[in-house]
Amino acid sequence: MAVETSPRSTTWTYVDGEWLSGNPPLIGPTSHAMWLGSTVFDGARWFDGIAPDLDLHCQRVNRSALALGLKPVVAAEDIEGLAWEGVKKFDGQTAIYIKPMYWGEHGMPGSVVAVDPDSTRFALCLFEAPMGEGPGGQSLTVSPFRRPTIECMPTDAKAGCLYPNNGRILIEARNRGFSNALVRDMLGNIAETGSSNVFMVKDGVVFTPAANRTFLAGITRTRVIGLLRDAGFDVVETTLTLSDFEAADEIFTSGNYSKVVPVTKLEDRDLQPGPIAAKAKDLYMDWAHSTASDL
Repeated sequence: MAVETSPRSTTWTYVDGEWLSGNPPLIGPTSHAMWLGSTVFDGARWFDGIAPDLDLHCQRVNRSALALGLKPVVAAEDIEGLAWEGVKKFDGQTAIYIKPMYWGEHGMPGSVVAVDPDSTRFALCLFEAPMGEGPGGQSLTVSPFRRPTIECMPTDAKAGCLYPNNGRILIEARNRGFSNALVRDMLGNIAETGSSNVFMVKDGVVFTPAANRTFLAGITRTRVIGLLRDAGFDVVETTLTLSDFEAADEIFTSGNYSKVVPVTKLEDRDLQPGPIAAKAKDLYMDWAHSTASDL
């Protein structure tokens, strides 16, 4: 039986100069991206008429392309303009995920494994996606899987080839009854969760793992750190162990998909959604609505 390939929500994709609805067939069985993984993407959000940090997401996808050996063929400001054009195709009632992408079509001459940068293709996909996990928060276990180092994988890019590892982290955690997992780096220190950056609070001080090139230090993470500091909170980027998180007063995550989400359970320990997590979310949303570009 053929697999249903229609998108699960209203979707528009810009590719090769035109907007196409649904899930257009863009990658064939001989495409480099299909069998050798030369894909990068980024993800911004549109909601309430705004798209916070859209410019930064458009800039980062071009940096990711370079990190993977691709050629960024569309200027960041042009990607941003196309995104706003695409937003107008929706009804304006449901939040949208904005996903610019690059991929390789052919291998480099003389090596089928390495991508040919001159074969880089670009698409911009927008689809309806409500704003993530609800106010109930998420539960975390500790993953047996770890984050690679920059010597092993292109951890400085938002590359598709990194996400099967995240996927197995989430599948393993959910098979044990948790919604997500804390993930360690190769030295055993906490890096992130399976799908987001992570923060903890102890005695009123906010801590988050220092960016050590084993995980992508996200745009939303950077924004939350800055907003908390501007509001008078001490935010420390440092090496954190599992023991630190086990002793935390509160834990929360940040990411583009759901912004700020409290953690309500770590292994067998229940936690309450904390006041600093709530403040971080309020600060982010206040900033987004007051400074982000309006449609």
